[in-house]
Amino acid sequence: MKIRSILIILVSTLLLISCNQQRHGNVLKLAHGLDPSHPVHNAMVYMADRCKEISDGELTIEIYPSGQLGSEQQCVELLQIGSLAITKVSAAVMESFTEDFKVLGLPYVFRSKEHAFKVLDGEIGEELLRSTEPFLIRGLCFYDAGSRSFYTIDRSIDHPDDLKGLKIRVMKSITAMEMVKAQGGSPTPISWGELYTALQSGVVDGAENNPPSFYTSHHYEVCKYYSLNEHTMVPDVLIVSQKVWEKLTDQEKNWLQQAADESVPVERKLWAESEKESLEFVQEAGVTITYPDKEPFARKVAPLLESYKDNEKIYDLISRIKSVKE
Repeated sequence: MKIRSILIILVSTLLLISCNQQRHGNVLKLAHGLDPSHPVHNAMVYMADRCKEISDGELTIEIYPSGQLGSEQQCVELLQIGSLAITKVSAAVMESFTEDFKVLGLPYVFRSKEHAFKVLDGEIGEELLRSTEPFLIRGLCFYDAGSRSFYTIDRSIDHPDDLKGLKIRVMKSITAMEMVKAQGGSPTPISWGELYTALQSGVVDGAENNPPSFYTSHHYEVCKYYSLNEHTMVPDVLIVSQKVWEKLTDQEKNWLQQAADESVPVERKLWAESEKESLEFVQEAGVTITYPDKEPFARKVAPLLESYKDNEKIYDLISRIKSVKE
């Protein structure tokens, strides 16, 4: 671990201890890297309000947004040692703890947003939330993080063949790289912070992400085509420290879980509104938005899902997800 990371964790831990000493009652600290205007942050604010309300002030949540207590990775580390109670991560991050979460990042494993919600709110979602407990992390709930689609500088991606010869920025994820490669594109891992310049200078021809990210990143200033093929629907996960969870009374656990569960439909509504506003804005800014037939894209990546036949656990999850009806 780098010295800077260690210092951030130590300072954050001292801050949390200090805050706890100045307050009465049980106060849970929640930290994340999102802007306070983000729909996920606002859903967490709702959760904190509900927790205070249903516990009559006996259990409260203090929120530290915008990376105040460190990066996403640093917040996870603080959570594992019990110095932080709650944080938000992408389901992709959870893959580093248990392979099971990989299934949520596979292309077209979900038929629709309704199908994804049915899976995440059901037995499979519950299993995934509990699967990281051996790593001192307990999942509370899943938040909608939208669907990822292709956006490019000078052509619309209405069929997988349109990706041929294009360099597409992807996350540093083997699954994401395989997905783009299977459809004929050239996957190029680039950090999110460097992507605007990479698009502007032509290092890559396009990227893929959800509408709010496309808008807030200002990538629409360079990429004038957004093709909503919705190849993946990777959710966010609200997680709590297993060490903190075990110190809560049964009543406190119920209060926290109830508040988290009640925040889910609120977050989904806020996210849907954010997506609609983002698409309207980028369209007004001159972006051409298309809604291609998803079937050709799904056919192209079908062998990728079948390649997991040798992985009994993941392939079983894929089969179970596909069998869930909306």
